Amino acid sequence: MFSDLKATEVIAAGERLRPFIKRTPLVESPALSKVAGGPVFLKLENRQTTGSFKLRGAFNVLSTLDADARSRGVVASSAGNHGLGVAYAAKQLGIPAMIFVPSTAPRVKRDGIAALGATLDTSEPHYDAAHAAALRFAAERGATFVNPCAGEKLYAGQGTIALEILSELPDLATLVMSVGGGGLLGGNASLVRAVSPGTRIIGAQSENTAAMALSLAEGRLVEIDNLPTIADGLAGQIDDEGFEIGQHALDGIVTLTESEVARTIGWLWTEHGERAEGAGACGVGAVWLRKLEHIATPAAVIVSGGNIDDVKFEQIVRTS
Repeated sequence: MFSDLKATEVIAAGERLRPFIKRTPLVESPALSKVAGGPVFLKLENRQTTGSFKLRGAFNVLSTLDADARSRGVVASSAGNHGLGVAYAAKQLGIPAMIFVPSTAPRVKRDGIAALGATLDTSEPHYDAAHAAALRFAAERGATFVNPCAGEKLYAGQGTIALEILSELPDLATLVMSVGGGGLLGGNASLVRAVSPGTRIIGAQSENTAAMALSLAEGRLVEIDNLPTIADGLAGQIDDEGFEIGQHALDGIVTLTESEVARTIGWLWTEHGERAEGAGACGVGAVWLRKLEHIATPAAVIVSGGNIDDVKFEQIVRTS
């Protein structure tokens, strides 16, 4: 469980990953600082090697597998970015990889996974179906299933983002991030709660991916419809562990309309020259669009990914 993850495990993951991942920039946003009335920084995981933070957790999981598990290969379900992370790590470590993504996954993510040498299955209509297919395949083949949102090794890898932020902003007052199944939140909250308990943690989702927000509001798991969304990286249901993460890790969560997410993508490009996908832009939109009543500063916002198809991105920028 994420609450059992020790800060030492995140630190160990940071050492393990250093040769293989980028330490992404933490840059101040003058415009967001003006909104918040104090310094707000962007943690640019959209510049990570595979275009998103997912590489951190995936590489940490694969790098700790023993020789037998490596020989049997790994399987993952993904909206795209986790698959890219697993495929990249598998290529570096010489591990066979099978990745299940929904047929609706952006082409840039599907093509990237295939280019890294992983076997790709795109036959399922949405993320939850791809997840179920991946679990079946792993069980049939005796391969290791690399969960995109759970597991201590995954959390430890994702938590290295907060490790980097706190090394530069030890007085961090607020951390804002997009929330999907809970992997990014679980890893980073584990470290923050241990070493900087006064830091507030705020989540952001699109209305069409708001499984966490709706579940927290109801006090129970709420199943959402699989609706089309620009924030495809946040799509799908949450499970009991994800729900528990949200209950213990979040001080608040907000949602953005699909239009607001698109506007934020356009704003990030025109204001900062940063290319973000929908899931990567939600946290920024929460601040920029004043979804939060108060933001204690200094604050950091994780721009979690930048893998968006060219046509969609150009259309958003043109109309923003």
